[in-house]
Amino acid sequence: MQDLLLSYYGDDLTGSTDVMEALELGGVPTVLFMRQPDAAQLARFSHCRAVGLAGTSRSETPQWMDMHLKDAFGWLKTLNAAICHYKVCSTFDSSPTIGSIGRAIEIGRSVFTQKSVPLVVGAPQLKRYTAFGHLFAAYRDRHYRIDRHPVMSRHPTTPMDEADLLIHLSRQTALASGLLDLATLGSVDRSAAFDRLAEDGAAIVLIDVDSPESQAFAGKEIWRTRKPSGSFVVGSSGIEYALLTEWAEIGTVRAEPRFLPPGAADRVAVVSGSCSPTTERQIRHALTDGFDGIEVDPIELVSEASEHAIARAAASGRTSLQAGRSIILYTALGPTADRGAEIDRQDGARHKLGRGLGMLLRQLTEQQALKRVIIAGGDTSSHALGQMGVDALTVRMPLPASPGSPLCVAHSRIAAIDGLEVALKGGQVGADRYFSAIRDGLGG
Repeated sequence: MQDLLLSYYGDDLTGSTDVMEALELGGVPTVLFMRQPDAAQLARFSHCRAVGLAGTSRSETPQWMDMHLKDAFGWLKTLNAAICHYKVCSTFDSSPTIGSIGRAIEIGRSVFTQKSVPLVVGAPQLKRYTAFGHLFAAYRDRHYRIDRHPVMSRHPTTPMDEADLLIHLSRQTALASGLLDLATLGSVDRSAAFDRLAEDGAAIVLIDVDSPESQAFAGKEIWRTRKPSGSFVVGSSGIEYALLTEWAEIGTVRAEPRFLPPGAADRVAVVSGSCSPTTERQIRHALTDGFDGIEVDPIELVSEASEHAIARAAASGRTSLQAGRSIILYTALGPTADRGAEIDRQDGARHKLGRGLGMLLRQLTEQQALKRVIIAGGDTSSHALGQMGVDALTVRMPLPASPGSPLCVAHSRIAAIDGLEVALKGGQVGADRYFSAIRDGLGG
């Protein structure tokens, strides 16, 4: 592939599609692979100017990262893109033992032989902001410091108890870090300040982003300081939004996205492993709007009886789908139904839960010839889609009402899956009628 602007590794699937959506809206054709493609698969998407690799590192240990990320980053480096991005969630939830962003930076810095790694987390498009190194995020039209956020401060796996991102990172890596804060961004020598941080030994340089102006500066600096062999950067899809501003200004890309409306689907199937209150509201709304709800016991799904749980849920799903109704198969209805403590007694159970939901969704898709499906839950999506036989995703339609969760098209060697429309929704994403809107082709 020639003239690649960007390659990226997404630490979960919904985050990976978030990047793809941002790039497509900015006029950069993008493909997201589920695993490292062979030459023929890569050639099929030779028109793309950005290539992504969907991962699961957000829910993995540092030991897992040591075994897998070096190879993934090494492959991405061979693509010779100008920028290689390690994509993390815009809420930055991570810990020293699960989803360690610090460890990922250490590995990427080593693979790219790079002294200093730019870090951008703020993304105003997603209502995420960094100010003097602290992260703020919106929830139901109010803005919270991330350690006081009603959801992320109580995340079941990686609760955010520290809003200062560099302090948060210091628990995950011994690498020195520096901050290009809002006050410095307002000065005339801000580029020089960026360079000084790197020269003074900052292996990680966090750039505050709280507005279109600071975002544009972040994109300008990342592009200005790129290496001929490609540069490694870390952050949310704020990286892409920042770079797109710079690329548009210098004429590297021209945004002319054209997406035909997808229209309504007669039936859709949803699988959800999300415990978030946002998803709870969406499920409850859908149950009043033509969806049948099918509760799946998460403990049974990760037990030795998982095959029976899948078979029973599939039978219920078939009954509803054959009657012309859409379905939601869910393992929790909000945070009060979270059984994570029980699930975590078994090593790898959360991954198994996602895989089980994926097996269930694939059965129903193939048997009922479904044309559109939805997977809810960031961690769930990565492991569930892995069971669907999908090789790659491209964007079918961005969803303006729920940025970061586009409707995608699956590319597969399996006839029943190739061309399937898939929406992948993080726990905090979307309005209350998200599932109904996807079914009706209206956007989430």
